[in-house]
Amino acid sequence: MNLRTHPAAPRATSLYLDSGGRPIVVVTGMGVVTSLGQGKAENWAKLTTGVSGISTIRRFATHGLKTRIAGCIDFVKVEPFSSTTLAERLADIAIEEAIGESAIGRKGDFPGPLFLGLAPVEVEWPQREEIALASGETGTIDYDILLRTSASGRFAHVHARYLFGSVADHVCETFGTKGSPISVSTACASGATAIQLGVEAIRCGETNAALCIATDGSVNAEALVRFSLLSALSTHNDDPCGASRPFSKDREGFVMAEGAGALVLESLEAARARGARILGVIAGCGELADTFHRTRPKPDGKPIADCIRKALIDADLTIDQIDYINAHGTSTVENDKMEYLGTAAVFGDRIRKIPVSSNKSMIGHTLSAAGIIEAIFTLLTLEHQRIPPTINYDAPDPGILFDVVPNKARDARLTTGMSNSFGFGGQNVSLIMRRDLN
Repeated sequence: MNLRTHPAAPRATSLYLDSGGRPIVVVTGMGVVTSLGQGKAENWAKLTTGVSGISTIRRFATHGLKTRIAGCIDFVKVEPFSSTTLAERLADIAIEEAIGESAIGRKGDFPGPLFLGLAPVEVEWPQREEIALASGETGTIDYDILLRTSASGRFAHVHARYLFGSVADHVCETFGTKGSPISVSTACASGATAIQLGVEAIRCGETNAALCIATDGSVNAEALVRFSLLSALSTHNDDPCGASRPFSKDREGFVMAEGAGALVLESLEAARARGARILGVIAGCGELADTFHRTRPKPDGKPIADCIRKALIDADLTIDQIDYINAHGTSTVENDKMEYLGTAAVFGDRIRKIPVSSNKSMIGHTLSAAGIIEAIFTLLTLEHQRIPPTINYDAPDPGILFDVVPNKARDARLTTGMSNSFGFGGQNVSLIMRRDLN
């Protein structure tokens, strides 16, 4: 795969290289949309004042379901609704903000490749029902009948919509990214994986700029039922804003949510050459698969610990240089415990002194988009020197000795932050970001 899209840059000097002799990768544009609102400013204002975006689901009937709450983005309308179409629209919104801030390229002409984190794409219940009705069958309708009906060619639009690469193709055509767009789905680490791919492409000299995004519009009835059957979701339906309780002893599951985030990454040399404003540095990426179970992390937390160690080595930093941790912090009993065990195995007693927060307490779990949204919030934390709180933190789990920032934002002097993403299937990614170049 050759992703080079710029003419070969002049040989970089040490000013533009990291300690490993690789191009320093910087952020020059960010865009975000969550259940808190659209754009960095609105999200940051609400995030640091402890506002929750979780509410009762109104998009579809939830009668009889155990969980009836989510972080839906109902202020963005798509008709007819499908999760993939919503994800595509959310991606557009986030990218427009990121490219606008970066002021890179021209409209429809982004000078680099696209890396997209996305949930698995499949035909949803309404579309299956539409095909089933068209079959004319009145008895049991199985997949053979659906496939025969689809073969008529009447549902080519459904086929086009639910190709996994359809969102990436749309983004590529709309924003003019270069080369073949790359779609990745690494569960709840997808957004962080997209960033890692962009960083690696720039470090390898394949490009001087990359557009990294992740988007998820998965709050539909089928997805809700699936996660509910895994006993992964909170059932605090009477108190939506209080349902997500990372690291609390009374936590009982995560809250599904939607969102999108976009980052414009550039080599420092290219960004400086065009006079771009530097918003932060992606200093290190670590990844490590945990093959223990499809949904459960390994009980000793070792894969999580080794993932974090790889990020520290990649960034050439020690544990004493990490000032803040943006936790994966899903609010499930097992994930929160394993994140603590894995992190404490790396940081030792220092873990009690590093402030930790989980944005999921307010925006819910944005699934495939979580890694990039939380990376953006980490960069904003470094920019503003202000740590968003973990709301609903009134009953700390005595077995988790994080310095959780409880309920109110905390001002602090911060140079370096780490953002963790630990997804189903043991797909772990940790990112380390710095505010300044030194």
